[in-house]
Amino acid sequence: MIRLRLFGRCRIYHDPVSPVLKSPAQVGWAAWFRTIDLVTPQKLKGEELLRRTRGWWTVEPDDIADIVKRHGRLVVGDNGELMVELEDKRAADDLSKALLEKFGDQVLLSP
Repeated sequence: MIRLRLFGRCRIYHDPVSPVLKSPAQVGWAAWFRTIDLVTPQKLKGEELLRRTRGWWTVEPDDIADIVKRHGRLVVGDNGELMVELEDKRAADDLSKALLEKFGDQVLLSP
């Protein structure tokens, strides 16, 4: 199993950037008739984290997700980083080629 970081070009600065989940999302509850002081931490999944790049990257995250799904899967790494998990080097090479063909230098993979 190979894991590679997924980067996209920043819409403003054009540097390669990647989202990092700093802490779990917190879901709270509101009720009509009472106060509920319950907050549930929820860790985002890889595709959810990728969708948060909408407006930040120069390409649409849904288009990236469609290509990644054909070759591997989006995951959140141990340190909260957006990663692509692939079976082997061949799958990594195929994904890299597909991303280059579709997006040019706007979406990048890095170890």
